[in-house]
Amino acid sequence: MLTINGRVCLKRIRWHGAGVGSCTPLDVYMDKAEQTISVGAREISCRLNGDSTNFDKTAENLARAAQIVSSGETLRVLIEHEGKQVLKAQQSGTLPLPWSVNDCKTAAETTRIYMGSDGVMAPLVTATEKTKRRQKIKEKRRRRGKKAKPLPPAKPGADQKYKEFKIVAFYDDTQEHRLVAGTKGDCTEAGRLMRRQAVRIHLDQADEKIGNVDGSPWIRNQIERQSLPLDAVGLDFYHLAENAHKARRVVYGEQDEAGKSWVGDLLHTFKHDGYEAGWQNLLAWRTTLRGKAKRQAADTLMGYVSERHDMIRYPEFIAKEWQIGSGPTEATCKTLTARLKGSGMRWDAVNAEALMALEALSQSGLWKNYWQTLLPKAA
Repeated sequence: MLTINGRVCLKRIRWHGAGVGSCTPLDVYMDKAEQTISVGAREISCRLNGDSTNFDKTAENLARAAQIVSSGETLRVLIEHEGKQVLKAQQSGTLPLPWSVNDCKTAAETTRIYMGSDGVMAPLVTATEKTKRRQKIKEKRRRRGKKAKPLPPAKPGADQKYKEFKIVAFYDDTQEHRLVAGTKGDCTEAGRLMRRQAVRIHLDQADEKIGNVDGSPWIRNQIERQSLPLDAVGLDFYHLAENAHKARRVVYGEQDEAGKSWVGDLLHTFKHDGYEAGWQNLLAWRTTLRGKAKRQAADTLMGYVSERHDMIRYPEFIAKEWQIGSGPTEATCKTLTARLKGSGMRWDAVNAEALMALEALSQSGLWKNYWQTLLPKAA
């Protein structure tokens, strides 16, 4: 067995009694899954991989840090398998959550929780790339001239080089309590994930339940379809500002001071006076523009704002001391996919999802909880 203390050779004695059955006392102290790699070795392998650039580097760090010698390919199989087990635990609800919304208290002793969701791109192996790789391996085998085991059945590749993974995050004001997860599934699957995570933290019991999102239609649709009991859904202020600056650059240019002053006043109005005042400013501004490109930029911005008018509630949010930015969700998108985006990396979707699940454990503060559930219980 490969353990955190190196390789250990175990010899077991099995006792048998007629009419009683058999018993192997040493099994009580072994990994309950009876794997050839112990829980401790698996944990440190997954931990080191999270900050590594590739599996070979993880193997090198593992040998230096814990004197555990293994190949990068062995670790790849091990770590991806462990991530899939984490996903199963999350989906089945067997991974205990040490907090609920009742722990998310504000200074006023009310309970408050935020929900965020977003999409993030991850690099995948396409079907064409898989075919090329397989052909290279076959050619290498032919040149070697030796008999070899047949290649395993080819796995289907992606139809595009990048695929959007969906991220769901729940967190409190201080982010002391966080629950994040990612899925390779579509919008509907992301909606189910929202619902499942909301049930885990008892979202309906919170005094204040706020959504902070970037305004993507699929997120709003899933919030409604899954009947999430949110008190309000707000548009991330940064995304409103981002779209306003796009229009500014078209109308005024990059460095024009008049443009900077205009966009500053517009955002201040939306933030402190609300949607109606900001909309009236846009209408008046639109009438002053000349030229097709400028008017088109203004129409695009006004379309973006009008479609999200019910989410532009910044004065209300500020008065209630609610956050108006989705920064924690944006940061989660980066951390959950950081290990996937190294130079030249390409993944099968299921394996990318597995590595995201391991990082989600860490981001949710559940790393220790998960590994403790794998430890064998003494008889």
